[in-house]
Amino acid sequence: MIEARIDPVATHARTHPGAAACADLETGRSWTYRGLDCDVDRVAAWLAGRLGPGRGERVATIARNSAEQLILQLACIRAGAVFVPLNWRLSAAELSVLAEDSGPALLFHDPQYASLAGGAAQGAHLHPIEALLPLAADAPAAPPADARRAWEEPVTLLYTSGTSGRPKGVIVTAANAFFGCTNFVLGNDVGRSSVFLCDMPMFHVAGLLAATMTPLLAGGSVLISRGFDAPVTLGRIADPALRISHYFCVPQMAQRLWQEPGFEPAMLAGLAYLTTGGAPNPAAQVERFIRAGIPMSNGFGMSETGSNFGMPVADERLAIEKAGSCGLPYVSVETRIVDEDGKPLPPGETGELWIGGPSVTPGYWKRPEENARAFVDGWFRTGDAAYVDADGYLWLVDRQKDMFISGGENVYPAEVEAALAELEAVAEAAVVGVPDDRWGEVGRAYVIPRPGRDLDPVEVRAHCLARLAKYKVPATIVVTEAIPRTASGKVQKHILRRRALQEMEIMDA
Repeated sequence: MIEARIDPVATHARTHPGAAACADLETGRSWTYRGLDCDVDRVAAWLAGRLGPGRGERVATIARNSAEQLILQLACIRAGAVFVPLNWRLSAAELSVLAEDSGPALLFHDPQYASLAGGAAQGAHLHPIEALLPLAADAPAAPPADARRAWEEPVTLLYTSGTSGRPKGVIVTAANAFFGCTNFVLGNDVGRSSVFLCDMPMFHVAGLLAATMTPLLAGGSVLISRGFDAPVTLGRIADPALRISHYFCVPQMAQRLWQEPGFEPAMLAGLAYLTTGGAPNPAAQVERFIRAGIPMSNGFGMSETGSNFGMPVADERLAIEKAGSCGLPYVSVETRIVDEDGKPLPPGETGELWIGGPSVTPGYWKRPEENARAFVDGWFRTGDAAYVDADGYLWLVDRQKDMFISGGENVYPAEVEAALAELEAVAEAAVVGVPDDRWGEVGRAYVIPRPGRDLDPVEVRAHCLARLAKYKVPATIVVTEAIPRTASGKVQKHILRRRALQEMEIMDA
């Protein structure tokens, strides 16, 4: 029974071996459950032979979506290793920090990221990811029986930035992955006939678990795309031969599909669920999709908690009435809305959202101080301000943290401000997120130059580009004489955001 819960591929390989499990849309390769099970077994045996079975060694990737990513993830579980998919959009300096923190023994990479991988290796053995299956070709047919990770042991590390600017590795156990995916299965009517399209990056919980492991848990299939490309994605969803029933994306991606030249709502008519998450989905967009006959289900989840909430789509009237809500809690999710003292609040009152249940991470990798702040009596503090209405539907009000979301990626101002502070000509800097039609939100940096020094916004952006992922680089650099602060010296971000919006309105007038 535990094997079935941790490794659904092994179970489905016995119960319906010839059924389609996954396909790599870039290469045209496909796997039945039996074929996928065999390849995972051989890679797991190769890993166990290289690393020793059941030792918890880390195996990292810097690579775009591919079937090899999925096979390696499943093989790590069977070999007793920990899978660490790293964000290929990060800079070499950022990846080096993550590699130092996780300490991978092996690092697989796409050819175009060879230099990034080499700079971040930290002693790890490097391999092109396309060499994964050839490397395991002569391995035993199966890994040692005692290699598999236990139910409550880490099987994956997902890195997410911290409010202090320090990246944190979210520990995902086999139990966390199972219950997070089970939540999505039951909340989105996933079964053996379900076909998922995954073009969310597989270094995110959305791509790696919600869009990939979820259909495999239910005995369905997943089509793996290298990444989102609006016309290509739209064409695939509209293709009746692919039979795509479920698609998960951030709201900005859904907006791009709608705005694609030649778009017709009928192109998405084959979807049973168009699920959005990763950023707030405006009520107007939800209503627009639903009235067009597209079953859009807005939801909520985190790397730390898996899939937690989702909107039911069977009742169109209700879906429109609740447009903008994150929906109802999934089956294994416990929630609280609490005040500043941690006391539960009644429906309708706004407080901090706390989440509990078996999908919640046991903590951050080597971050005891962060864990002490993030957990209270077993509850995970999300840092999000929210309320639950009288019908039990969750509504996000604001993020209590300063983090903003750009194109589905979390951006923490402290990290960007730290990069700006490296410039000798910068005396002070503060970053806020502002609305953007394409990315949802982008950064706007306010910088005070040192006396007698000039600041060129072009040079400031170039400096940031050399140190940060592109999505973290502020879209606008504003040279200013003052940044609002409290008496204790803290930046008053709410005042700065208001100023930013006013400035943008003037520019648009």
